[in-house]
Amino acid sequence: MRNRNESTDGTVTVTFGHEELILRRRYELLSITNDLLVALWFVVGSVLFFWTSTATAGTWCFLLGSIQLTARPVIRLTRRVHLRRVGGPATETARDF
Repeated sequence: MRNRNESTDGTVTVTFGHEELILRRRYELLSITNDLLVALWFVVGSVLFFWTSTATAGTWCFLLGSIQLTARPVIRLTRRVHLRRVGGPATETARDF
């Protein structure tokens, strides 16, 4: 769970619990891995479209990449639910993804 302390100069110190920090790191790694795989599907699909004989395989790569794009919001939602379940706030920052 987080503790939030505000000092007199307006700065805020946020302390993460060990379990929350581990969860945030795991979901960050999962999100990065997903983004890399999506990019890989689309790059491979694009290259395969250069030749007529591999255009069908390229189409399948594009389809896989498109389907995998839905994984990002699923990862974010799962992360929020998981963090809420362990007692931490389920808020996101720009640094989370």
